[in-house]
Amino acid sequence: MSSPETGQAGHWHGTTILTVRKGGLVAVGGDGQVSIGQTIVKANAKKVRRLGKGDVIGGFAGATADAFTLFERLEAKLEQYPGQLTRAAVELAKDWRTDRFLRRLEAMMIVADKDVSLVLTGTGDVLEPEAGIVGIGSGGNYALAAARALADGPLDAEAIVRRSLDIAAEICVYTNRNVTVETLKA
Repeated sequence: MSSPETGQAGHWHGTTILTVRKGGLVAVGGDGQVSIGQTIVKANAKKVRRLGKGDVIGGFAGATADAFTLFERLEAKLEQYPGQLTRAAVELAKDWRTDRFLRRLEAMMIVADKDVSLVLTGTGDVLEPEAGIVGIGSGGNYALAAARALADGPLDAEAIVRRSLDIAAEICVYTNRNVTVETLKA
């Protein structure tokens, strides 16, 4: 099913979120552009933030209000299952898939803590990326490809995220260079 926000089924437009794990560090970054159709309405949105007690980082692609609803729900799950990001994410995914209100939310999330990085979707998916690198959003595949190419080099996780988001911004019209990056020691 296609929607105006996504353009095509399952392909979110309007952002790029990337996570990289390397050398004892996990970094999650995202651009700041918010678009409605072909119009940029905000260039400095913060789509990446710390959750829980600061030991989890989350980033979202999709409808902003929907993402904030999901962040709030995830924080409640993290309180219920402290120190268990995977369990909290699975419980959120169950609710997201089965709750009539949540099912209508149009967003994807990347969440990470010191142990695991996960992608959460409204279809009930909780996916752990291979090699600790994953991207979502309209520029997600561009950033993912760049990060994979840079992963064997000398850059640390944060530098890889920043450079990869910059590369994605060169290619994706829904991605800008106003980035937010959060890091945790893994």
